[in-house]
This record gives sequence, structure tokens and C-alpha cells, in this order.
Amino acid sequence: MKIIYKPNLLAAALVGVVAFTATIARAADPLVSWNDGPAKQAIVEFVRATTTQGSSQCVTPEERIATFDQDGTLWVEHPIYTQVMYCLEKVPALVKAKPELANVAPFNTVLELLHGDRAAMEKLTLPDLEKIAIATLTGMSVEEFTAEVKKWLAAAKDPRWKKPYTELTYVPMQEVLKYLRANGYKTYIVTGGGQDFVRVYAEQTYGVPPEDVVGTALGTKYDYAKDGKPFLTKEPKLVLNDNDAGKPEGIHLMIGRRPHIAFGNSTGDQQMLEYTKASDGARIAMLVLHDDAEREYAYGPAHGLPDTKVGTFTQALYDEAKKNGWTVISMKNDWKVIFPFESK
Repeated sequence: MKIIYKPNLLAAALVGVVAFTATIARAADPLVSWNDGPAKQAIVEFVRATTTQGSSQCVTPEERIATFDQDGTLWVEHPIYTQVMYCLEKVPALVKAKPELANVAPFNTVLELLHGDRAAMEKLTLPDLEKIAIATLTGMSVEEFTAEVKKWLAAAKDPRWKKPYTELTYVPMQEVLKYLRANGYKTYIVTGGGQDFVRVYAEQTYGVPPEDVVGTALGTKYDYAKDGKPFLTKEPKLVLNDNDAGKPEGIHLMIGRRPHIAFGNSTGDQQMLEYTKASDGARIAMLVLHDDAEREYAYGPAHGLPDTKVGTFTQALYDEAKKNGWTVISMKNDWKVIFPFESK
């Protein structure tokens, strides 16, 4: 019997073999979006050492704690933090409800900004942003706030990529989250962003449930509705500023265990990394350096990169990382891809 191989069938078979081989390769390498190098090697060796029974560096399952900053570490933070954009875009509705604010700074400045005057951004100071945040994040029930954030996230698009903000997460870091969880680590988000804001989408976006999000927290007030049903109202009272020294303080308050591995990307994460490393046993600290202007953004000012007020990574922080044996992750050199919509 003579067998005739049709070209299209042979091509299809070859495509299938290639696809199957790629699938096997991905399964064998949990960090497939990382280039081989010191950063990837550090993560793999750390996980192997701390989860291998009999290893002198093995960490008991209950102590396997990993913490991740969010903005600039798990997703895009430039040109402005996502939550800040949320607050700015809530101002028109606030002014509609309170027309007297239309001519009051900084709310009138935000209206100028949203009408296309980008230079108006330079007028906004940190106290201005704090005032806007208090006005747009409080005075409502927790449920109302959650519903508003969900609605905004479903419609809002990043101005550069024209995609939802929740699609602008870093694939390599998503792989690290899954890799650590697959090896018995509990992954926490420890962010300077609003705790309630991040909790809305953290589970769906990162696989991190709300109770494992530690962030800047405002107070709540317990009360009863007219029908007697209890509810919590968001209050303009700062409970935890989860930046700088506030991060290890928040970790102790909300988690109660010191991390064995921590990831950040800015000066606001320095104390969390110091706290992680300042104990016995195998511990690792890692910083993401944004040095890829083509695929994402480049800013520092470490390594002569452009300076920034958003996600500042100073040369002093870089020098401290090298001095203390922290691993600096180069977005440009260590990551094959950055976003889910890129092709590997």
C-alpha cells in the first residue's frame, strides 16, 4: 500500500508538534516570560532552596510569605497612578452634586485638566491631590464605593495603549505570583494605593483575595440605614499610610509575619525590602527598574534615567540595593514580554 503525504496535512502535523513542544517548554519553565539571567536565577534558586524538604534553607509552609508592591511593580504607574486618575475623573460628578466647587481650587484645576489642558497637571500639588482624594473616596458606603470603582474600571482606558487598566499588568510578575503560590507561598499586595480601591480588582487581576491586600487605609464608620440594616461609611480619616516605613508597619499590623521575599520598584518600597532582609533564614529583596521606554516607560533617576515624581527610583536606592545584595530587575533586559497583549 502506497502512502501519499499531502503537503497541507504534513504542515498541519508540524504545526501541532511545534505547538505541543512549546506547551511542554512552558510547563517546564514557570517563568517563561523572563530572559535567563541573574534575576530569574535568583527567584528560581530561592524557591527551590526554601521549599525543598531537608534543605538547610527550607521555610515551613506557614512562614512562606511574599509581598508585592502594586503600582510600578505589578502594573503600569505612568504617567499617573491609576487611582489618582480615578479620583480626577470623579471630580465632574462631584462638582455637579456641589456646583459651588466649580470655581474652587483644586477642583476647577481638575476640570481644566480633563478638558484637555495637560499643563494644568503641573498646578496640582500633593496637598491638592490629597484634598481631591478625600472628596472623591469618602462620604459613601463601602458597597457604593466598590460599585463605583467596578463601573469605572469597566469603562476606563489607559491613554497610551487604549486598554483597560487591569490589562496593563506585567506578565513576568504574574508568573512570579503563580510560581510562588504553586510552591506554597501566600502572596500579598502591599501598596501605597488605597486599600479599598485595590481590593475591588485584586483577586480577578492578580489572584490575590481582598483580605490579602494591605494598602493605605481610610477609616470607616458603622451605622444603620432607615430599615435597620447596618453599613459602613468611608470616613476622611487616615488609618494607615502604607508608604515608606508604613509598609513594614502595615505588614505587621495586617499580616503578622515577616516576608521571605518582597518586590518593589521605588523609594517607597525601601523599608519593606529592608524589613524583609533583616531577619534570619533565606530572604530575598527585588526591585523593578523601569528602563524600557519603547515597550513601557523609562524613569529613575537611577542610571541616568529621566527623573520622575511617580515611582521614583533614585541612584541612592540603586546603590543601597547593590550594597545589600538586593536584586535589581531590568525591565528591558530581564523581561521577554511585558504585557499580556504582546506576543512572546
